[in-house]
Amino acid sequence: MTAVQTLIPITFAAARGRAHGPTVALWHAVELHRPEAELDGACELTVCGSLARVATGTQWPVAARDVCSACAALTR
Repeated sequence: MTAVQTLIPITFAAARGRAHGPTVALWHAVELHRPEAELDGACELTVCGSLARVATGTQWPVAARDVCSACAALTR
């Protein structure tokens, strides 16, 4: 018996982090494990391990300068 692997494309949503102290709010990536329609804009765990509020309707990668460098590297 052989196992059949199905390749499921990984989908990411954009999420906006909060500024803490001297840091700025950054755009992060959130790996979607459920349909995007189920996201309600709540905070989710990002690819880099922080919490950020999902911006429903915004695709990752975002065309912005204030993007988390760890999320950008991990989603390539």
